[in-house]
Amino acid sequence: MCGIVGYIGHREAYPIIMKGLQRLEYRGYDSAGIALFDGNQINMSKTKGKVVDLKNKSEKNIAINGTLGMGHTRWATHGVPNDVNSHPHYSNSGNLVIIHNGIIENYESVKTELTKRGYVFESDTDTEVLVNLIEEVKKKENVKLGKAVQIALNQVVGAYAIAVFDKSKPDEIVVAKLGSPLAIGIGENEFFIASDASPFIEYTNNAVYLEDEEMAIVRPGKEIKLRKIKNDAVAYPMIQELQLNLEEIEKGGYDHFMLKEIYEQPRAIKDTYRGRLLVDQGLIKMSGIDDNLERFMNANRIVIVACGTSWHAGLVAEYIFEDLARIPVEVEYASEFRYRNPVITNNDVVIAISQSGETADTLAAIKLAKENGAFVFGVCNVVGSSIARETHAGAYTHAGPEIGVASTKAFTTQITILTLLALKLAKEKGVINETKYHEILVELENIPKKVEKALEANPLVEIIADVYKDSENCLYLGRGYNFPVALEGALKLKEISYIHAEGYPAAEMKHGPIALIDEQMPVIVIATKKGHYEKVVSNIQEIKTRKGKIIAIVTEGDTQVRELADHVIEVPEVLEGLSPLVTTIPLQLLSYHIAVMRGCNVDQPRNLAKSVTVE
Repeated sequence: MCGIVGYIGHREAYPIIMKGLQRLEYRGYDSAGIALFDGNQINMSKTKGKVVDLKNKSEKNIAINGTLGMGHTRWATHGVPNDVNSHPHYSNSGNLVIIHNGIIENYESVKTELTKRGYVFESDTDTEVLVNLIEEVKKKENVKLGKAVQIALNQVVGAYAIAVFDKSKPDEIVVAKLGSPLAIGIGENEFFIASDASPFIEYTNNAVYLEDEEMAIVRPGKEIKLRKIKNDAVAYPMIQELQLNLEEIEKGGYDHFMLKEIYEQPRAIKDTYRGRLLVDQGLIKMSGIDDNLERFMNANRIVIVACGTSWHAGLVAEYIFEDLARIPVEVEYASEFRYRNPVITNNDVVIAISQSGETADTLAAIKLAKENGAFVFGVCNVVGSSIARETHAGAYTHAGPEIGVASTKAFTTQITILTLLALKLAKEKGVINETKYHEILVELENIPKKVEKALEANPLVEIIADVYKDSENCLYLGRGYNFPVALEGALKLKEISYIHAEGYPAAEMKHGPIALIDEQMPVIVIATKKGHYEKVVSNIQEIKTRKGKIIAIVTEGDTQVRELADHVIEVPEVLEGLSPLVTTIPLQLLSYHIAVMRGCNVDQPRNLAKSVTVE
């Protein structure tokens, strides 16, 4: 949930770290800090607030020169957001400095033991406990920093990505990983350390992603030393060439990353099916499926595990798989799946969905599924992420970097991948006729143009947003394929505007939610022509009777709903199974504009972080 950046080499570290923290601020932004070594001493600055607050404080209060440094942007887990609890943290001697992303679960017992040995703690954090444990091991065992880190990490329980340096030996940084992501950028006589590759993309295209329970020592002018934390075995780094480019992680003239990413969806969807969807040949090529087709064909069921927006994409996939491929599907919250002793067999296929590929609960669900013999297929956006490495096979969404905390293009590209997968299996199983199969292939190829058309409603959506920006509650209703879209629309609104919103199947309104409807309640209804249209119209009439304010998402040219609704937003006509790819667009725009009008931080909503790497 935090972002870490480190640098050691021949350049000035401060601008690299500060710019890197700004790029990683989506991971956490309630406090930030930086430590720089100028050749003689460590200069540290920490503050509650955002990276810009750290920048202003640092440039006023500390020397910012030095070619070794580390920075951190925090999403609080232990200790409230304040200057003291911000990272980096010193050891008691002042020699060791650490930054940490993750949670040390047994920190209280370790802290108690260290307190008995005379250690004093200034913060409430688990991280300060860890750096002092490392120092205690270093002194007691009379070992170098790298060995001390290894021994200490074998004594703690939890998740971590850490970077540590010792001012008495300022030619190296020690890093280690378990459960939280960590990348090492390799330059000419320099190394970059970060939670992802975005902080160093303009300096090098070469990176090593640490595996779980690996640690590394980086020294300028020398090769990376990589070892296993558990048994001290030598590991060999696999250097990857990064595909990221700088333009993708900038706003590109948009006011917010979220708006940019909403408008990137036509390209992102096309990039996701590019090379996989071959309409002229009537083929879908996906190596992750082709290489493991027998496991899919023999599966008794598919279990989808995910969290948040990815879970909603999984719900859409449940309709798609069961409708097209006739395979039973269950969709589980990864956070519940791992704790409820689920029945998993070697005849199950588990599909794990995550934008970042680092979601802690989803990774734990993957581990559990593998232990029980299931075949695990990953769907994620980040190349080289933990889920990409931990699953048996998978497919990348190719959405490009998603910086805004509220997910948009990840949702539509995940649905695109899952639709391709379901179609391919339907074809292989012989449960779809050629006409319908080709019709869906053609429609999917045309979806980017239809998303572009849906985006043309933006000026109208902005007008509607102004009407309802001060609402305290909101209901979202949908049926069939668009029930998960209603859930996703409600999530978007609550995430970034802080308005209480709930999504329901439209038919469930009579089983409770209808009691909430009055003239103050806006109700967003997805009422496209394909799929239970007359039933939804009936639901709209029930809302109208109770004086609810109706915002309807309808198919172009609709007249029946227009007569009932207070506001109508049109989307292009598409096949029912692909309708979520266009009906979600106006809901994303509505949430965005309401949040902006309410003065909310759209890209960095309170209490949230982009990548949830802790439980």
